[in-house]
Amino acid sequence: MFKSGSILNKLKRAFILQGILIALAVLLSLFFAKLVIDEILIKNALISEAEYYWSQSENSPYHALPNTSNLHGFTDKALLEKTYPVDASLPLGFHDHISENNKYALYINARDGNVLYLIYNRGEVDSLAIYYGLFPLSIILILIYIGLLFTYRFSRKTFSPVSLLAKQLNEIDFSKNQLDAFKLNNINHKVDEEIDVLYNAIQNLGERLQSFVGRERNFTRDASHEMRTPLTVINIASDMLLSEQELSEPAKMSITRIKRAASDMLELTNAFLLLARESDNLLTNHSVNINNLLSEEIDNINIIKDKQSVDIKLIENSTIEINTSNKALSVLLGNLLRNAIDYTEEGTIDVTIDKYRVTISDSGKGMEDSQIDNIFRPYYRASESTNSTGHGVGMTIVKRFSDRFNWPISITSEVGKGTSITINFKSSI
Repeated sequence: MFKSGSILNKLKRAFILQGILIALAVLLSLFFAKLVIDEILIKNALISEAEYYWSQSENSPYHALPNTSNLHGFTDKALLEKTYPVDASLPLGFHDHISENNKYALYINARDGNVLYLIYNRGEVDSLAIYYGLFPLSIILILIYIGLLFTYRFSRKTFSPVSLLAKQLNEIDFSKNQLDAFKLNNINHKVDEEIDVLYNAIQNLGERLQSFVGRERNFTRDASHEMRTPLTVINIASDMLLSEQELSEPAKMSITRIKRAASDMLELTNAFLLLARESDNLLTNHSVNINNLLSEEIDNINIIKDKQSVDIKLIENSTIEINTSNKALSVLLGNLLRNAIDYTEEGTIDVTIDKYRVTISDSGKGMEDSQIDNIFRPYYRASESTNSTGHGVGMTIVKRFSDRFNWPISITSEVGKGTSITINFKSSI
């Protein structure tokens, strides 16, 4: 079954429309042909016969009445009704009569007190019209339809390689290097030169695309792995420095900031690594309790956050369990929580768990509509005056995972009052 917008379906509709138009043209031709026979040929012939009879009867009162195989003339009304099943008492003019065996056209004409009845056997004429008109037209119509059918089949056969290429292209999994399955061997007839050119172009594009994707994935994976080690060393060294008793408070604050920046970079590196692994289909799904995961994320953030004036509250109105990647969900929720802390100088962050959704509301500065429109843009920061050590890619990562796992995100914000971000997990439950 072809889609409504496919080339073959459009071609099929074009041929069907063409066939309908041809049929309408034939029917209209038959209608006008019948109209010409009835209104012009038969009526004009009867009028001419009547005029000829009256002109001849003036010279010879006993001139014979018309009498042929299809046309008969009468001046005696009773004899007409006895011979033919017609009503001779009708007014002057043309009249049609249909009997069980035939159809007749009756023309009643009068002159100088005399009445002439001309009756014409239309059955013979209609039979001839069908035999010499409708039958040949039917044969022609059948031949035209047969030609259209063969033309459609040929056109469909011509376009079938395009459909096959599209089908094979949709089935290719670049992560599994399946370009070998993209071939024209399954077509049982000669491929046109244009189709062969299209096939080669798509084949070359696929190879370049696969090479590009492979290089990007390898770079992301390798770079993420290489960055994890020095970041871990920075974290450990920061912990060791913070354990020193002789450090001044400004020094401890500086080291704490270094530790937090290293932790943020480590989370960012883990997210990049996760996105790289996503291309390799290495994400494993299992049942995840969002309530427990949020509780863990909040505990982790409370340990490293340096804003004691910001309080995070978990409000559990429902319990949500979904089948997904635990790490992916952790990265998404963790980035949203850190983003809320970054833009909240003091106050509360309410994390509310309702049926199907989680809402993270802060009492920060809030955002204008233009800022909300750009929040998922890479390296965009809603406020340059914030003390956040973020890099402007956290919300971009959130958007990537939101689209990947079909978790819609909605944002409402009011300047000076705060921002609320809601994640809907209904599609994963």
